[in-house]
Amino acid sequence: MSSLLAQYEQEAQQIQRSGMGTTGFINILMEEEPAMFSKLRVNIPSRAPVQRLVASNDIALIALTDNTIYRINQKYPDKFEELDLGKPMTVPMRIVGIFLDPWGQHALVSVASKHGDAQPELLFLSGKSTKFRLSSRARGCEITAVGWNHINNTPATTGPILAGSSKGLLFECEFLAETDRMFLMSWEKCWKEAYDIGKGSIMPILGLEFHKALAVSDRYYVLAITANRIYQFAGSTSGPDDKPILLQIFNSNLNSSIPEQYLEISPPLKNSRLQFYFNQIKEAPKTYGWLNSKGLFHSDVDSTSLPGQNRFAACKVVKFGSADGVAPDLPTSFTLTQFHAVFLYPDRIEAVCLLNEEKIFEDQFQTELSGKLLGISKDSLKGYIWVYSEKSVFKYKVTQENRNMWKVFLDAGDFERALDFSKDNVKHMETVLVRKAETLFQKEKYLESAHAFAETQSSFEEIALKFLQKWEIEALKTFLRLKLEKIKPQDKTQITMLCIWVIELFMNQLGELRDSGKSDSAEYALLQNHFDSFMSHRLVQECARNNCDTIYDLMASHGDKDNLDKFTLLNKDYERVIAQNIQKNCFDEALNVLREHGRKDSFYQFAPALMQAIPKRMVQALIGQGRSLSPAKLIPALVLCDKGSSDLQAWETIRYLKHCVEDLQCKDQAIHNYLLALYARLDPGKLMDYLSRQGTEISLVNYDPHYALRICQEREIKEACVQLSCLLGLWESAVDLALLVNLELAKQTASQTPDDNELRKRLWLKIARHVVEETKDVKQAMAFMEQCELIKIEDILPFFSDFEKIDHFKESICKSLQEYNQHIQELKEEMEEATKSAEVIREEINAFKNKSAFVSGYDTCHLCDQQLMSRAFFLFPCSHRFHMDCLQTQVIPMLSSKQLARLKELQLKLASMTVKEDAASIGSSAISTREQVRSEVDSLVAGECIYCGENMIRSIDRPFIDEADHDDIMKDWE
Repeated sequence: MSSLLAQYEQEAQQIQRSGMGTTGFINILMEEEPAMFSKLRVNIPSRAPVQRLVASNDIALIALTDNTIYRINQKYPDKFEELDLGKPMTVPMRIVGIFLDPWGQHALVSVASKHGDAQPELLFLSGKSTKFRLSSRARGCEITAVGWNHINNTPATTGPILAGSSKGLLFECEFLAETDRMFLMSWEKCWKEAYDIGKGSIMPILGLEFHKALAVSDRYYVLAITANRIYQFAGSTSGPDDKPILLQIFNSNLNSSIPEQYLEISPPLKNSRLQFYFNQIKEAPKTYGWLNSKGLFHSDVDSTSLPGQNRFAACKVVKFGSADGVAPDLPTSFTLTQFHAVFLYPDRIEAVCLLNEEKIFEDQFQTELSGKLLGISKDSLKGYIWVYSEKSVFKYKVTQENRNMWKVFLDAGDFERALDFSKDNVKHMETVLVRKAETLFQKEKYLESAHAFAETQSSFEEIALKFLQKWEIEALKTFLRLKLEKIKPQDKTQITMLCIWVIELFMNQLGELRDSGKSDSAEYALLQNHFDSFMSHRLVQECARNNCDTIYDLMASHGDKDNLDKFTLLNKDYERVIAQNIQKNCFDEALNVLREHGRKDSFYQFAPALMQAIPKRMVQALIGQGRSLSPAKLIPALVLCDKGSSDLQAWETIRYLKHCVEDLQCKDQAIHNYLLALYARLDPGKLMDYLSRQGTEISLVNYDPHYALRICQEREIKEACVQLSCLLGLWESAVDLALLVNLELAKQTASQTPDDNELRKRLWLKIARHVVEETKDVKQAMAFMEQCELIKIEDILPFFSDFEKIDHFKESICKSLQEYNQHIQELKEEMEEATKSAEVIREEINAFKNKSAFVSGYDTCHLCDQQLMSRAFFLFPCSHRFHMDCLQTQVIPMLSSKQLARLKELQLKLASMTVKEDAASIGSSAISTREQVRSEVDSLVAGECIYCGENMIRSIDRPFIDEADHDDIMKDWE
């Protein structure tokens, strides 16, 4: 059951947490926030009042007034471990101080005689030992302060530490947990006097701290205080192996001509205290605090200062308030946290912010119940603050100490640190950013203010209006650009508005510089670079693509052609760039852009203009595109250029079309027709070469022969007309045209005719008539007749006049009669051979009619292997025998569709005949209808042997297994 005091303390804490004070006012919070300093009572032995307490790493040492010392491990809070002080004391002693290292592994207890009739002693406790050991080397020294080695956490040794005495002496010492018997080394490894602060006078050392500047260096930093002074020593050592280590620091100060570095405050304060604050115990301390009669001096620890520098100049002072004419109420002790100092008074503790000296916490104690508060100790490892009185011990847990630091730094104007401490709270961060931006704006730092405003959620319109009222266009532009970077990509409307606005501002600034003649200045170049950088932003490029027409109009309205060209290139609107260059008659630049960035459609679009202006370069560009362009789509542009007054464009067109035909092997008829037309107009000789290369097979030529013939007729190119007429099969027209050119062309044309003797004879007669009528020369006509074997003398005689002498034709007529006579003899011989062949065939037919074969009763069908005589069968001359139905089954798949249809028709007709109809013809010499149908069926089914006939030969490439049955048969085989 808890005591009345404990119940009262718990009730008081509940009232404080509920937010209700003595006034009855209830502070209702939207969200309950844990107390920054929460108090917890600690159970302690109650055999005597508490005299001293220290705590580290959840280990507390409590000294009672009866000189008993207990060790309490917070893992087992109800277990009190009494420690043995060792040698019994013969005279009344008092405990001067208890000192516990930061890791809770080593402890020193300083004791002195109450009446001064015995020497002071120093007791040492290590590890988990419960018995103190008396230091023989420290006898006679009343130790009042100890500076522990914060980076040493080895239970075997304390490492080098410092001890300060009541006489102002500093000692370097080191204690071992156990005696090293192997090396015969005492547990008191080191005890050497290092420095005398008092220089012979008594100046008790009330606080002592030291640390290694960096873990990898050998530089140390020492602070020591007396009742009215604070000393600082700094120096380097030669290394960890050169011991004693810390003694070297003081020796370097003694040997230096630089005077002691200390700060003196009057009047002296008997309970002056010194504290370090560590973020991490093994790291260098961040700050230190010194409690003196003027207040609390605190500063960042600077271990990098050089000897002779005033290291206390940057100290800040927390002063203690007092009423007029009344001495200030000074605390008896204190400890440091990251941002606060916790002061101990006899009846209360107070927490004061080190930054603004504002009291943020106070806890009053009922001294009549708990007794007067005696001391305060901080556990640097665990972060707890221990407070003790004669009857009670408490510990405070510090929670979210930095919760209001953003506001403190904000009020102090340190916006960067305020932002650091408000990152976890959007509302606080917004407040800091707005204050920072407004402060910069009031200081007329408009660019910096624009950067700050862009980070806030303040009204966009209000901020823009602020800069417009001051006409700070550069700051406004910066603000808009930064806001653009923070807008989400889906907010298209805001992005568009900001982009257009910023572009408008840039255009205004650039336009003003151009108007003032500064277009070549460094200022203009810098502004242009900023604009180019802005336009290359991803969101700006996307907005520009979606609103390119608006931006084009905006730039055009400012007359900024250079940026308009750049924008079109940046936006990859190459068609507009090309069009602009063509409008400015910059055809070469337009062609360069077209070749470098143009798409296929761009070539088709701009080819007419560029072909008219620079045909040679344009054709070269078209040729360079190779097969990526469709020549047919370029024909409109080429035809348009062909209508120009200059033949240069036409010749360049021919060059491109020739490239398409010869190099690209283009088969498009339109291309070939156009090339043919240009040849006909400009170079008929090349036309003939082209027609010759195309060949004389109409199905293989790539041009339209009818179109080509019409063009050549219009241009009166007769040789080409002859060749095209031959290609179209207009042989008589071709010969007629050829006769108008020359006789040799006509003869060549006539000899090209296909294997049609009548046509060839007719063409040669046409030529012969021309020769006879034109030359009137009988000898030449006779010589011409010899050039074609189809023409006889009787064919050309009608062309001569009736008055020509027969002597001119005598030789030819005789030759013709001899040829006729020879031909008659050949016909007679052929007739005799045909008569003999007919006689032989007739004899074979008669012999076949009388041929017979024998069938035995044991003979079987070659298909089913059953007796042949069991049903109707067929016997072939090759001796193969088949049942009628077996043969029909095998033959039907081999029949053509027409034969199969006829077979089904005959079978139906045969099935429909009755016996009466069949008997009508019995006794008649004529074959019955049924027999006729049967005979036709047999001719279809048994027309030939299925093993020896043509069907067997035709089925040689037929697979043994049908495709439809292949899968099933394969499965059976598996």
